[in-house]
Amino acid sequence: MTILITGCNGQLGTEMRLLSAQHPNHTYFFTDIAELDITSRDAVHAYVREHHIDCIVNCAAYTNVDKAEQDEPTARLINASAVENLATAGARLIHVSTDYVFSGDEHQPCRECDPVAPRTAYGRTKLEGEQLLLKANPSAIIFRTAWLYSPFGNNFVKTMLRLGSERDELRVVYDQIGTPTYAYDLAAAIFAAIEAPEWHAGIYHFTNEGVCSWFDFTVEIMRQAGLKCKVSPILSSEYQYQTPRPHYSVLDKAKVKHTFGIAIPYWTDSLTACLQALKNL
Repeated sequence: MTILITGCNGQLGTEMRLLSAQHPNHTYFFTDIAELDITSRDAVHAYVREHHIDCIVNCAAYTNVDKAEQDEPTARLINASAVENLATAGARLIHVSTDYVFSGDEHQPCRECDPVAPRTAYGRTKLEGEQLLLKANPSAIIFRTAWLYSPFGNNFVKTMLRLGSERDELRVVYDQIGTPTYAYDLAAAIFAAIEAPEWHAGIYHFTNEGVCSWFDFTVEIMRQAGLKCKVSPILSSEYQYQTPRPHYSVLDKAKVKHTFGIAIPYWTDSLTACLQALKNL
């Protein structure tokens, strides 16, 4: 199979590139904005034709939640219009979406069939991308994920490691609940979907196993990294967010585990793996 990975310099795209070495039976093309402008339909369609692409994995996204509120048209261009360009290019497509398509007010893990109600520009544009994709290419696969981190790029784990080494105390919200996702594990799940005996179109939820708050996550980061920084819990109302964050964004993963027969690591174990990978960089 000839596979195009877009957004190859981001967290997930980098993990896909590294993991591709373990799947040498495919031919890969890795692109970011310098190699392929996915907001140009003509450019996308020409690239897919020229390189005889069988499958696209779209790891590109506008993910800055606060900036999306100030510049929703740009977020929509990348999170929605570009997705439609990829969907109409004539290849199979695996697209990555987000827990932000939900309201964040749920009290039990969100299933793929649950009602969506995004409350931010980021969530709205990501949902529009899903809808345009499924309309143009009903055989596509969508992976919704949350709290993504890796040894690469900017993310919560790396920020907390830096702040934990600079400060004596961190104040972190404890009333926002979800599950961290190690980008390596999501990349492995995507490869499981690519190499499944059958192509299973549809929406799937993927995070690591378990549930925690941002406070719990930070405490575990400090513990595993051996940092002595004190972590204190605060309410979301005590932190001045520019854009509202989901209070509860746990995703139900029964469907992805059943469909692709994968075992998902517990979030603390994946954090250990990520910290070890950081040391090895």
